[in-house]
Amino acid sequence: MIDFKEVISKAVSEKIDELSKKEVEELIEIPPNYDLGDYALPCFKMAKIFRKAPNLIAEELVELLDENEYFEKVQNVGPYVNFFVNKEILAKSVLEEIFEKKERFGSQDIGKGKNVIVEFSSPNIAKPFHIGHIRTTVIGNALYKIYKFLGFNTIAINHLGDYGTQFGKLIVAYKKWGDREVIESNPIPELLKLYVKFHEEAEENPELEDEARMWFNKLENGNEEAKSIWQWFRDVSLKEFNRVYEMLNIKFDSYAGESFYSDKMPKVIEMMKEKGILTESRGAEIVDLEPYGMPPALIRKSDGSTLYITRDIAAAIYRKEHYDFYKNVYVVGAEQKLHFDQWRKIIELMGFDWAKDCIHVPFGMVSLEEGTMSTRKGKVVFLEDVLKKAIEKTEDIISKKNPNLKDKRKVAEQVGIGAVVFQELSNNRIKDYVFSWDRTLSFDGETGPYVQYTHARASSLLEKADFKITENVDYSILTNEQAVNVLRLLQQFPKVIVNAMEKNEPSIITRHIVDIAQEFNRFYHDCPIIVEDEKVQKARLLLVYAVKTVIKTGLGLLGVEAPEKM
Repeated sequence: MIDFKEVISKAVSEKIDELSKKEVEELIEIPPNYDLGDYALPCFKMAKIFRKAPNLIAEELVELLDENEYFEKVQNVGPYVNFFVNKEILAKSVLEEIFEKKERFGSQDIGKGKNVIVEFSSPNIAKPFHIGHIRTTVIGNALYKIYKFLGFNTIAINHLGDYGTQFGKLIVAYKKWGDREVIESNPIPELLKLYVKFHEEAEENPELEDEARMWFNKLENGNEEAKSIWQWFRDVSLKEFNRVYEMLNIKFDSYAGESFYSDKMPKVIEMMKEKGILTESRGAEIVDLEPYGMPPALIRKSDGSTLYITRDIAAAIYRKEHYDFYKNVYVVGAEQKLHFDQWRKIIELMGFDWAKDCIHVPFGMVSLEEGTMSTRKGKVVFLEDVLKKAIEKTEDIISKKNPNLKDKRKVAEQVGIGAVVFQELSNNRIKDYVFSWDRTLSFDGETGPYVQYTHARASSLLEKADFKITENVDYSILTNEQAVNVLRLLQQFPKVIVNAMEKNEPSIITRHIVDIAQEFNRFYHDCPIIVEDEKVQKARLLLVYAVKTVIKTGLGLLGVEAPEKM
């Protein structure tokens, strides 16, 4: 595909010895609207070189660049040189590449030979997989797919919360009030009841907290009874979680959670001592981070038990040794910023220069309309319930609007779950938001179902016309405004994917495919596609094929399916 920025920078640098191709390329801008051209070259920085006013430089450049087959016209407006691309060349370049690469259009090998770890989802064992987990789960899955698409060897890790004092609490609650058969029949809700009961009882009887600490200490020290109960909690929880992951079509390469690093922590603590960064404080061991503008980090409690930060440090060292990562990406809520700042500084103080390659990708909080979620109080919305409700609502809509559709249930799953995922990835990840059933299950406006329907519409057109690509497409047919607006967006798609990767921001892709769907629907409305003129039909169908292909790829990178019919 022709890179018009490169064409401009080459043409300008050949006429001006004082500027390199790279320097010109860095100056090129996209104008605020297409009336000012597809690309603009501001001449302010050239004023010092040529000792002339920028507008005079722009006038002279226009004369030098006047005849270039890649541009319909080159003109100056004040200090800017504006380039209007040859629309026929644009159409040919974009559509031929999409047809050649098909669903790999936009893929690159910039990550070749580089390992990227994406840690995401990471729910706590024996606790609900609730709506608050959806952000880390779908943002992480999208980043995993984006990095993979760009050629990185990507490893998806589910760092399960399967260790810590809460397991001492659960063991105490289970031994006092639990029933194994009842829990087996409905694991997470029943374990949640026990967890809630523990906190209610502990308010009246604070000694329960000491008992819980004692049981967690037993677990850390390998007590058989504690390990057996903990392993059972882990097994029944994972079975429940995997049901949700299957609905979302998400797979992990590793489920190594906090417990996996329990035997690796003594070595890490010893390394800290050797580096002289561990100090004693009231019987506990800390790393003093006040010189770096942060509070001290507690590494080991006075009773000898470790903390989340200790296990995270052990995990990072293990991952570097095991995977030799280029990037170690953590998709974890913004409220954990201090934890990651402390943890990264400790790794740096331990002498590991790869600390800079450990990247925290934060996201905003999810709250309920009636207030904050609280596992301790049992006030949560189960993620599985949200997905099931979305499927049911979609099935109702299909039954009313398209009762004869084949595989109704399958399409309802694709569209219902797609609606939830797409909505999560529509806004900048850092924004907080209030969970609303109505908004999550709305199919109106800039939604996943709207984009999926556009894909299905394109599929239907291609099937109806029995589309087959042939030689001698007349690309001049695709030079009208509606077609060119679609082509410009298709051309940008590869750079949009790279931008999303560099910013760890899947919503950049979400917004772009919404734009493609909207422009395509304008084209569809204004430019009849299945017509008697074979040349017109052939050219327009090729554009339809390109839109369908790119939308499917974009949805796939977000973890959303693209139904052929709706």
